[in-house]
Amino acid sequence: MSVQDVIAARVVPHIPPGAVVNLGIGIPTLVADHLPEHAAHLQTENGLLGVGPTPLPGEADPDLVHAGKKPVTARPGASFFASSDSFGMIRGGHVEVAVLGALQIDARGRIANWSVPGKPVLGVGGAMDLLVGARTVVVATTHTAKDGSPKIVEECSYPLTAQRAVDVVVTELATFRVRDGGLVLVDLAEGVTVDEVRARTAAPFRVEVPEAVDA
Repeated sequence: MSVQDVIAARVVPHIPPGAVVNLGIGIPTLVADHLPEHAAHLQTENGLLGVGPTPLPGEADPDLVHAGKKPVTARPGASFFASSDSFGMIRGGHVEVAVLGALQIDARGRIANWSVPGKPVLGVGGAMDLLVGARTVVVATTHTAKDGSPKIVEECSYPLTAQRAVDVVVTELATFRVRDGGLVLVDLAEGVTVDEVRARTAAPFRVEVPEAVDA
């Protein structure tokens, strides 16, 4: 299983049964492939409620895509509607969980996920709306960037997506919750130690993992 799929699978326990869930671009879209059938109602900003798993090779419908323009399937009973209605759902608080990717997460749980200085930007997409409108926000991201630098930092050097802090951060190494304005380590991936997480994290965090091993 790829690192990205490992992260996506680790997100699943944070999705309540039957919840309306929006999956952001990138790793979050893979969550659909790890959710049990009918465990949640997946929504995408371009106007579909009832997103299914990634289509098999040769079975993709070019007209059926998510907000990132990648092919999806539709569950039986899915509904299609205008993107304006979709954003009405988001801004109206009708999306229970949003799963977003991130370029950086700061020590307060705020994220930057839409712009890299010096690179062209097509737009912020629905990330700002989801951070403000979704009841719970889960970040699904690799613990470090491609160059090995930490993504969880004291302060974001990229533009923040919103002032609202996320609720949960899930990586291939660990899971953090955001409480009282700070990060709390609540789970370690199998075989990972607290020391390993500290070595790859540039922001302070509290540890609340009873079985954690510092070694």
